[in-house]
Amino acid sequence: MRDLLLGREPKDFDVVTDARPEDVKRIFRNCRLIGRRFRLAHICFGRDVVEVATFRGSEKGDRVIKDGRLIRDNVYGTIEEDAWRRDFSVNALYYNIRDFSLVDYVGGIEDHQAGSLRLIGDPEERYREDPVRMLRAIRFATKLGFNLHSDSALAIKDFSFLLRDVPPPRLYDEVLKLFLSGYAVQTFEQLRHYDLFKPLFPDTDKYLETQNKNFPSIFLAKALKNADRRLAEGKSVTPYFLFAIFLWGPLRTVIEQKIKLGQNESNAFHESVGEVILKQVQYLSFPRRVSAQVREVWSLQWAFKKTVGGAPYRLLRRPRFRAAYDFFVLRAETGEADPEIAKWWTTFQEASDDDRKKMTRGKGGRQKKRPRRKRSNQVRSATIAP
Repeated sequence: MRDLLLGREPKDFDVVTDARPEDVKRIFRNCRLIGRRFRLAHICFGRDVVEVATFRGSEKGDRVIKDGRLIRDNVYGTIEEDAWRRDFSVNALYYNIRDFSLVDYVGGIEDHQAGSLRLIGDPEERYREDPVRMLRAIRFATKLGFNLHSDSALAIKDFSFLLRDVPPPRLYDEVLKLFLSGYAVQTFEQLRHYDLFKPLFPDTDKYLETQNKNFPSIFLAKALKNADRRLAEGKSVTPYFLFAIFLWGPLRTVIEQKIKLGQNESNAFHESVGEVILKQVQYLSFPRRVSAQVREVWSLQWAFKKTVGGAPYRLLRRPRFRAAYDFFVLRAETGEADPEIAKWWTTFQEASDDDRKKMTRGKGGRQKKRPRRKRSNQVRSATIAP
């Protein structure tokens, strides 16, 4: 309902009912129950899944709270009780399919009209129940173009440290929602304003503080702007590209430190990559395949310097070439890489076969060839034996 009132097409609908999950499963054979923290029913129609939740109640019951955090909540109740258990008032609007009416128990319509995102209940208690609500506050406010209600906003800075207790895999999913929704630039600014970026990317936040005195680096700002542009054009932005961007600053810092201690650039790079990723996943973890893809995008940055012989052709065939190329262009546009090399690669991709051959010739005008390996005496004698 929140998006419909803004004239937007909703991504999906949340279905809620007074039927218990077990009751839903008895009615629909194509249903399976999921979740321990919040018991839900998934009704499958081919590849489509309709998620059905039961109204939550206000009584203690099967409700487990540890250190203020809600660990399990399978207490069922009425629609009004369920409304008061929602996070934000604009997310607690119900559309009754029986009489096609809009049901509001918490002043969500007024907040919607005022463009205000207000947390239902006491902000301290609600943030302690689930610290991720602070990230959701930023995401919804940015996406909807709403202002955070003063009470909801003031409490965020006081409780941003609670994000450290959230399981790192869950934060990975939340970060994708935050930055892959088309509002990455505004989201990033809001996260830093409310001290929520530091618990997610502590080393990146430290890098930004030392480099730019509270202002984002040109590289990171431009990268996020390009991500928003791509999503607006209907193109995709991969998770690994996002993390390669966020961790590039910390990686450069560690590499520079190792080089100062006497290591060569290659060894410093390979050691630093492992250290930076290993440290990051302690706060916000991502799948191994994503970390492998991040490593590849980074490692290919040095390969763009090779523009002679067969090296450019081999690089062009790499699975992560396009992402690595986009990354290199961003570096060139922000003064971190040679813009002439970036221009060369842009031309090379679009060039004909004959033009590519000309472009990859060495200084002598001929294409550089790999030296032939000499045959051993044993092989040579075997070849000429009668």
